[in-house]
Amino acid sequence: MKITFVSPAPNLSGGIRVIAIYADLLTEMGHDVTVVARVPPRPGATAIAKGLIKGRLPRKRSPSHYDGLKARVHLVETDLPLTDKDIPDGDAVVATLWETAYMVAGLSDAKGRKFYFVQHHEVHYPRYNHLIAGSYYLPLRKITISNWLVSVMGDLYGDKDVALVPNAVDTSLFFAPSRDKQQSPTVSMMYSGKPFKGTDVSLKAVELARETIPNLQLVAFGTERPTHDLPLPPDTTYHLSPPQTSLRDIYAASDLYLFGSRVEGFGLPVLEAMACRCPVVATRAGCAPDFILHGKSGYLVDVDDPESMAEAIIDVLCLDNCAWTAMSLAAFRAVGGYQWTDAAKRFLVCLQPT
Repeated sequence: MKITFVSPAPNLSGGIRVIAIYADLLTEMGHDVTVVARVPPRPGATAIAKGLIKGRLPRKRSPSHYDGLKARVHLVETDLPLTDKDIPDGDAVVATLWETAYMVAGLSDAKGRKFYFVQHHEVHYPRYNHLIAGSYYLPLRKITISNWLVSVMGDLYGDKDVALVPNAVDTSLFFAPSRDKQQSPTVSMMYSGKPFKGTDVSLKAVELARETIPNLQLVAFGTERPTHDLPLPPDTTYHLSPPQTSLRDIYAASDLYLFGSRVEGFGLPVLEAMACRCPVVATRAGCAPDFILHGKSGYLVDVDDPESMAEAIIDVLCLDNCAWTAMSLAAFRAVGGYQWTDAAKRFLVCLQPT
């Protein structure tokens, strides 16, 4: 098949990473895959010269998950919507973000059957929410990644014909040998300033848990520096934009991973932590209810409930070593039987003509 993914600008986000994984796996399966993305136009010579006079060096392209991709990558330098001239003819064309959904909907039939890969319910930007919501009504066949998103597309937008292809975890990157509890109780979490990520709730839960476990150690990571409006506790170990191998080490040195999102399309770190034998305390958001067996491989708590989250943290960290290793093994087993190659095969089936 000739498959085109119409992508937002390349970056290091989880959503871009998933697109890159599918593009490469489908290429390895023998399909002709192109990723097309808009990028801001490079400044002209005059703009560069003016910048140099003012002491500003020209910006380089930021690294992204598309660097070194096996699939073909076509970057279009434009601020305008992509059109037929930017997209190769093919069998299937896949929108991957609300803006790209409008572009794909406007393409000719020569570009292929039209799909919308919904990785999140993106209505978090008041200025654009009417447009974002409108994208879910477009005549595109939806493929999504969690049962929660399937329900949202049906309940809010009346689309009951939504394909489910859950994300997987790369067990060649995320793995750890069996282990005992840490000498110092250690919790890890992702830091984000985006309100829907629930970092404030997770930090409040850690603060409450420390009233019972004063020596609780917190390790955090993220792609942004912590702000004064959302500070980390002063004794937190923080990793800024760690490579994947370092993430593995963080999970493998944790007794518990904390996932506090208010809403989430999926939440890959949940699976990554579990693949590294780390139990997870998570809100009932994204993939967490699909993979966590409450009380066995971790705990599920309600959104915006730091008190219940703190109780779950205490329950996990106060387990004796035998009970904790059993929970660690259950977390590992919960994600080990489903690989990205399985997901890619399911994704490909969705792209076939009905």
